Amino acid sequence: MNQTATNAIDHDLIARFKAGSMEAMEKIMERYEKQIFTFGLKMCGHLQDAEDIVQETFLNAFRYLGRFREETKLKNWLFRIAARACIRKRRKKKCEPDQQISLESFVHEDGSDIKYEIPDWSDDPSDNFLRAELKQVIDASIQSLPHKYRLVFNLRDTEGFNTVETSEILGISIQAVKTRLHRARLFLREEISKHYREGKVQ
Repeated sequence: MNQTATNAIDHDLIARFKAGSMEAMEKIMERYEKQIFTFGLKMCGHLQDAEDIVQETFLNAFRYLGRFREETKLKNWLFRIAARACIRKRRKKKCEPDQQISLESFVHEDGSDIKYEIPDWSDDPSDNFLRAELKQVIDASIQSLPHKYRLVFNLRDTEGFNTVETSEILGISIQAVKTRLHRARLFLREEISKHYREGKVQ
């Protein structure tokens, strides 16, 4: 038996789909629909856009799964489709410039690194409320990331793909993944820190 990258459950569902089972595709959707929707929501910020991403992802999966050779995990393959759908949706809207994040913005004029001041509420009796508030700040900061950095950040730090998998999903080099992730993390730390320095949380 040839070795495949997919796990046993996915391998069985793929085999059943190729044999003509529509129920197998429904099962695949049940397994991954929520993850794709969450990814689409984090990328686009709107429910309708996230639903569109899910629909486009599984329509394309239905169209091409018969040719899928299981050289990568089914989840990775689906996220590759979803990532491309996100990129296409952004291009259609043409409202978000393809910005670069410069490392110079995270360094003082004297060359020293900027220190980030993110609150520590670990001992605060109202920490549940404050953590919820911090989550809102983090989510807003992620949405303000330029698109290509948001893609890498969400795949690596939210969805848990490793560097090589993220590289394969996006079709970019491993070094590009590392660079974009590093800059995305710096940007988010600065945005969160700036939010509290400026006293935006009431």
